[in-house]
Amino acid sequence: MLTLGELRQARRSAARAVAAASEAILREARRGPLVEFKPDSSPVTSADLAAEEAILAILRADWPGASILAEESGAASGDPRLVWIVDPLDGTRGFARGGTHYGPLVGLECEGRVVAGAMALPALGRSYDAASTLGCARDGSALRLAPCEDWSRATLSVGEWSRLARGSRAEALSRLARDCASMRAFGDVASLAMLLDGAADCWIEGGVQPWDLAPAQILVEEAGGCFSDFEGRATIHSGEALAGTPAIHAHALARLRASGPPDG
Repeated sequence: MLTLGELRQARRSAARAVAAASEAILREARRGPLVEFKPDSSPVTSADLAAEEAILAILRADWPGASILAEESGAASGDPRLVWIVDPLDGTRGFARGGTHYGPLVGLECEGRVVAGAMALPALGRSYDAASTLGCARDGSALRLAPCEDWSRATLSVGEWSRLARGSRAEALSRLARDCASMRAFGDVASLAMLLDGAADCWIEGGVQPWDLAPAQILVEEAGGCFSDFEGRATIHSGEALAGTPAIHAHALARLRASGPPDG
């Protein structure tokens, strides 16, 4: 595992990386980004590419021996115990249409567990960073999740509801949505930011890639919450995410686990 000094360095690297990516994204937004489509029909813009270049320049300089898994450029081999996971612009569709709910995600996985990470919402001027045992911060100020313990009073924040509603746990998710006080579906990085900002008490996402969740585990845990997939595993590699305060997370996890096996 990493030393305390290495964790501090990783946190600084992640924060610097998302700051550089945010500058690149906003610069491309002012220019008018070029938009193309990948073979899977998902969009990629000049801002995605510029942001990834800015992130990787920092990570390679700070951590030359680490492996990298980035959405646009793929995998780069290095130390298999240390993997930087990068989404340069989560929420590309919204960005390309002039929205504000987008931003970079960066996480460092050490021996299979995310131990440091950062994310940002460039259009809103917000950034978040955390590292194991070092806490979570928003714009430099310590951050803790809202202390909700009653699901009937909770606000649920979800990612791509259309994906979640098509999965094998659609019925359980619909019940959770019906039984909470309110639900929001900003999607992408903004749906996690809702939880971290105290505007929501639970966050659920599904049908995504590891880079879509890169810093989520460490940000939530260091803000006093619990993070897992729908089976209760603390991983970003199953394509699912459930997060909230311990009581809220436990309630939602019990409902999801009772609904059946994961998709696929």
